[in-house]
Amino acid sequence: MSGPPAQLRDAGATAGADILQSRLTGLSPQDFARDVWARTALLTRRASDFDDLFSAGAADELISRRGLRTPFLRLAKDGATLDEASFTAPGGVGATIADQIDDTAVWRAFADGATLVLQALHRTWEPVADFSTRLGTELGHPVQANAYITPPQNRGFDAHYDVHDVFVLQIHGSKRWVIHEPVHPDPLRNEPWTDHRAAVTSAARGTPRIDTVLEPGDVLYLPRGWLHAARAQGQVSIHLTLGIHTHTRYTLAEQLAQAALAVLREDPGMRQSLPPGTDGPADKDEIDTVREHLIAALGRADSTPLFNRARRSQARPAPLGPLAQHTALHTLAPETPLMLRPALAARLDGTRLSSRAGFLDCTSADLPALTRLLDGQTRTADDIGLNLAARLLRAGILVPAPP
Repeated sequence: MSGPPAQLRDAGATAGADILQSRLTGLSPQDFARDVWARTALLTRRASDFDDLFSAGAADELISRRGLRTPFLRLAKDGATLDEASFTAPGGVGATIADQIDDTAVWRAFADGATLVLQALHRTWEPVADFSTRLGTELGHPVQANAYITPPQNRGFDAHYDVHDVFVLQIHGSKRWVIHEPVHPDPLRNEPWTDHRAAVTSAARGTPRIDTVLEPGDVLYLPRGWLHAARAQGQVSIHLTLGIHTHTRYTLAEQLAQAALAVLREDPGMRQSLPPGTDGPADKDEIDTVREHLIAALGRADSTPLFNRARRSQARPAPLGPLAQHTALHTLAPETPLMLRPALAARLDGTRLSSRAGFLDCTSADLPALTRLLDGQTRTADDIGLNLAARLLRAGILVPAPP
């Protein structure tokens, strides 16, 4: 494979405002984007202490006390995923839910060598959720988070690749990682590794690009498509995988095609039926005509609103507490400090405020206040205007600023 070799860094205690540099890579965002992003694997030793994000105690609490249901937990052993029915059960008195996690069954499977995969921690565990939101904001791509808890000397999955970039954060114990270059570079989301199973299996027998043991605090970055397999060493291993669901040029092409089709819908000639009995050369003439109109529509299409809508829909805004929001709305006063809800991806399209919380139509008189809000600074309700502030609180766009 052409391109730079896999890299190794010892980050030490790098300070910095952004978590990409200060906690994951030791590289500035500019250096990471230029030298590493989507190009090569990067192993960073002693990047950070991640005990504030996740732990064995956090895993136990989620499994035994939070009433999780599938698919928030998967179990895997020796490359196969276990049947959900083998580790779920009814919730008991007052909880008529048939598929809650059965902690006894999970324990027995874990004792028998199964890896526990706590999925979507960006939705269920606050420290990971906050970290994922910040990283997604820095990168401009949605971030998901899973935890993998593997018994000693066991593995959950065979060599495979992911269709998203990943940061692997070793939390507890140690795990040996064997990394190979891609057999299908930059796979799209509908191109899983099973589509290239034979090539993946063959490549995994070759000389790896990286063969190393991750210790607590180490971070491994892998672009999508890079093959990997991991095995716990002498004690239980816990690591977080932060999956970066990257937007691609293909994403742009999809959005541009949708925008062009929207243009063609307004063309009466394109809505006409094909003549009956069309075949042979006539078919080709029709296809050529449609191709010409489609090319022209691509030139006229505005993809920006569609692409921004797609980006907003692939992630959620920061959590919002209905009761705290109710209190803020009903105690609103001129001096009340308010802020734009984090991770909202808000933008103004004329007088429409669009965001991950939906859209709100405003008036031209509201635009100066809305423009000020979009800079991310805390504002008082009086600065925004009490009526507009109340509307934005009710819409879930503004939230109380922390003291």
